[in-house]
Amino acid sequence: MNITHASFVTLPVSDQDRALRFYTDVLGFEVTSDLDTPQGRWLQVAPKGAQTVFTLSGPGMGDFRPGETRGIMLVTTDVDADCARLAEAGVRVQGPDDLPWGRMASFTDPDGNGLMLLTEAHPAEAHQ
Repeated sequence: MNITHASFVTLPVSDQDRALRFYTDVLGFEVTSDLDTPQGRWLQVAPKGAQTVFTLSGPGMGDFRPGETRGIMLVTTDVDADCARLAEAGVRVQGPDDLPWGRMASFTDPDGNGLMLLTEAHPAEAHQ
């Protein structure tokens, strides 16, 4: 196998403009692609410098249902600061909690897709 990385993760959304505002204004992602195609709008966002992007898939762009995606882990250098920023933006956050692998919190986007924030434990901390 010669796989090097994941190209994109599909996040089904009901309103691409609303999702775009959330991912750019609240999470600070950048637009990597915004094209009109015969199948619909191809809209992708990502954290600055990331290899993997998120496709905000609107109605008609595949057999996806908004709000059913779970388990997207976003790594951050400061989960507490990011949770405070999310709360200021009106996002309901669960956590952060200390776990063996780091400090983690969870939240959903406007469509209910589940995302998590993780500040990874340093190797010495993970074994304590």
